[in-house]
Amino acid sequence: MAQIFGTPFIGREGELARLTGTLERAAAGDPRAVLLAGDAGVGKTRILTEAAAHAAATGTTVLTGHCVDLGDVGLPYLPFTEILGAAAADERLAPAFAAHPAVDRLIGQARGTAPDPGSRLQLFEGIAGLLADLADLAPLLLVVEDLHWADQSSRDLLRFLLSRGVLRLPLFASYRTDDLHRRHPLRPLLAELIRLPAVDRLDLRPMADADVARLVRALGDAPVPDSTVRRIVDRAEGNAFYAEELLAALPGDEGLGSLGDVLLIRIEQLSETTQQVLRTAAVAGRRVGHDLLRDAVRLPLGELESALREAVGHQLLLPDDDGSYSFRHALTREAVYADLLPGERVRLHGLFAELLGRPGHPPSSAAERAHHSRESHDLADALSASLEAAGHAQRVGAPAEELRHLESALDLWTAVDPPDRPADTDPVALTLRASSAAAHAGDPHRAVQLTRHALAQAGPDTDSELAARVRYTLAGNLIRIDHLEAAFTYSSEALALIPAEPPSRTWVWAAATHVLAARNVGRDEDAEQVARQALAVAEELRLADAQADLMVSLVGLSPDNRRTARGRERLTRARDLARAAGNLRVEMRALYSLALGCYESGDMDACLTWLGDGIDRARRAGLLSSPYALELRYLQSLLLYTLGRWDECARTAAADTELLPAAGGFTTAPALYVALGRGELDAAVAGARTLLSGPADWMATLVASIVLTDAAALRGAADDSARQVRTAIDALAENSSTTLPDVVVRLAALALSPVADAAETARLSGDAAGAAHWSGVAEELVGLARTTAARDDDGTPQGPEGLAWLARAEAERTRAATGPDVPAWERAVAAFGYGDPYELARCRRRLAEALLTADRREEAAEQVRAALDTAVRLGAGPLREDLAALVRRGRLAAAPAADDRIAALTSRESDVLRLLGRGLTNRRIGEELFISGKTASVHVSNILAKLGAASRTEAVGIAYREGLIEPEPVENG
Repeated sequence: MAQIFGTPFIGREGELARLTGTLERAAAGDPRAVLLAGDAGVGKTRILTEAAAHAAATGTTVLTGHCVDLGDVGLPYLPFTEILGAAAADERLAPAFAAHPAVDRLIGQARGTAPDPGSRLQLFEGIAGLLADLADLAPLLLVVEDLHWADQSSRDLLRFLLSRGVLRLPLFASYRTDDLHRRHPLRPLLAELIRLPAVDRLDLRPMADADVARLVRALGDAPVPDSTVRRIVDRAEGNAFYAEELLAALPGDEGLGSLGDVLLIRIEQLSETTQQVLRTAAVAGRRVGHDLLRDAVRLPLGELESALREAVGHQLLLPDDDGSYSFRHALTREAVYADLLPGERVRLHGLFAELLGRPGHPPSSAAERAHHSRESHDLADALSASLEAAGHAQRVGAPAEELRHLESALDLWTAVDPPDRPADTDPVALTLRASSAAAHAGDPHRAVQLTRHALAQAGPDTDSELAARVRYTLAGNLIRIDHLEAAFTYSSEALALIPAEPPSRTWVWAAATHVLAARNVGRDEDAEQVARQALAVAEELRLADAQADLMVSLVGLSPDNRRTARGRERLTRARDLARAAGNLRVEMRALYSLALGCYESGDMDACLTWLGDGIDRARRAGLLSSPYALELRYLQSLLLYTLGRWDECARTAAADTELLPAAGGFTTAPALYVALGRGELDAAVAGARTLLSGPADWMATLVASIVLTDAAALRGAADDSARQVRTAIDALAENSSTTLPDVVVRLAALALSPVADAAETARLSGDAAGAAHWSGVAEELVGLARTTAARDDDGTPQGPEGLAWLARAEAERTRAATGPDVPAWERAVAAFGYGDPYELARCRRRLAEALLTADRREEAAEQVRAALDTAVRLGAGPLREDLAALVRRGRLAAAPAADDRIAALTSRESDVLRLLGRGLTNRRIGEELFISGKTASVHVSNILAKLGAASRTEAVGIAYREGLIEPEPVENG
């Protein structure tokens, strides 16, 4: 930071100590981020500058990035572009960039080997890796100023770096609290970040009156009268910047009512030339390059330098290391800009637009040019610049900013005379391009709106191929938000608009979309006929990616479907074709079908392999939030839950949340199943309600329905659980091609548990009417399960998972009708042996109850022991309590409870466990306990074995749940 202050540092010693303490922790290997919050003028920049000076004095290199306020214009990744640009210019740090070519396009040095410009996550990971390598070369501090003005891509990148724990160096970021209105886009990010263990918040409150008085007296060239000090203290209200400006404006501040008035009084004391330079710089923004300012003011060099020297001397402008100038405070710039005459403002904006449009300016300047052109009412140039800015945003992987620029261009289109519009585009194609950007930005509903707008613009004179492309694009977007009947209508219209002969690429892709839409509404014969015809045309035209897409669809229409070895061979071939053609969307579709087919057939190892391949491809391509990649991530999370890897499931959900679009919340929803299993019912239900509160989404409805049904079942609410099943069926069947989606077998089985409990209770208490009622409800639910499990929703037989849920539903129905039945529960236990330890344990508990009823006590105890082992390992508290109650009720000789196992820890192991809870390494544990790191490692291994934990993290989690260790208090700042 090149900020220079002539003012003494007063009243912020405690806050500065917090920041320097953070730097010391980073030097010791514990990097953290600090979010510095405060009102405008309270001293954020001042304390950051002081902390940066302290860092520099201790050998730390400070890299600073600024966010700027240019209205609706998005400058993607601006603060990080500045940070990396400064690092690239440092000869000590520059060599590290060679290993991270993905970052090159961000700093304008893209080489031929640069990755696909659409690979957003690859860019994020490249930046994270680069920053880690830079930190190995030299101690670094990152500073991001004015985060309240950050563009969405910068906010997403900051979330990625902090939420994933990949930032290996300290970071300070400031923002204005008085700018954060209720709907400010920074608010949700701050809410996420301040919950992270490696992120602290430091609030800069207004200075105490005594400190403001000290500051005023220290600033005065001569002793300041007490009456003047009191007056300034009263008016400044703890705002250090206001106090400084009030003092500087003396004696002309009498009667001034605002900070802006005070600032203008100060500026009016300067020479007319200096005022002209400040007015011009204010139009440029908070910062302006020397050459651009020189060209704009059009003064002789000597006069310009004299004016700049006067502005710097009065601490209104500050010179930066890169040869640019910054207003010392944004409030100064805002006051100068607001004081411009309307015509003067328009003229200066036009001048900057003209200068930025000349050859030699980087592509990133197009966004600024668009802003200046709009403000100067040059709408034709604003349109051209907006399109250039959209292209730049696309190249650097900033789809949200690309969308904003394209929408700005659409707004300008009708206001620009036809001769002045770009000749190489039209509003329909431009709107389609915006819909694609919306889809990439993770906003499928906006993508649908834009494509509908394109359709409305496509009149009878629109080229038939473009009209067809609009319709099949709209159909694809509608499928994404589960508007399936409408999607089929538009895909049918697309096919009708263009003939199959002569063969064309547009017809093939219209057909491929129609096949998918037809399948989703149950028109399989139509889908198969079109798919086979289109596949032949795709082969004739050598459209390998279209071939692959159609092959995936045909596998779903064939008896050799994705669950069969033959079907997966064909899907693998489709994957290879799509990969060779470079069509990642189709490749992801094939990979998802492969993984799902393995999951449905119970081949969990193969499923994990395909999931790893698919998610790795999505990650390297930057498509983790795209269609099919989202489904892959959901399936991975679901598989981790199903296999009993609950801690990993929860960690994956937490790590993935920061890059998920609003429509992708279902991806991490299996973590809600973990919360249910561990007894966190309120949190799980709240998460399900959140999923349902967003835009209509079939997958979100599915997982929320499972959570709400199981939560009601765990609470023993028979009526509520049955009602949840009916509600889910209504919601899911609305856009489903079948009356009953296949998840209904699971929902019915879950709801049958409390229903069977209610029936048993009524029967044992002699309530014949109650028993009959609940038996009737059970029959209704098992009927739903049987209907669903007879055939999957694509018409094929259910796989092992569906059959296991059916076996459980049948066992619960029998329990409701006549009581616990050993053979029925043995079938359920056997069915869940395909690879779901939690549901297997829940069925073992019911089998143990049935065995006790049959007086087969030893076998019951064996089932309880097996279930208890699983419950302890998973941390499934409610199940463990149920098993403990069964042991007491049946006086069974069960396995030692978890508390007994934990009591077996030695005193030394308990000490080691306490330090594990603090996150210490084996070496640090050894230092704390005066033992060797190797001995500490042995103790850690023993602890993991005794707690049944697979990792240090899982052991700590078990210890917290069992009350062996208590979380240490965290200081809030």
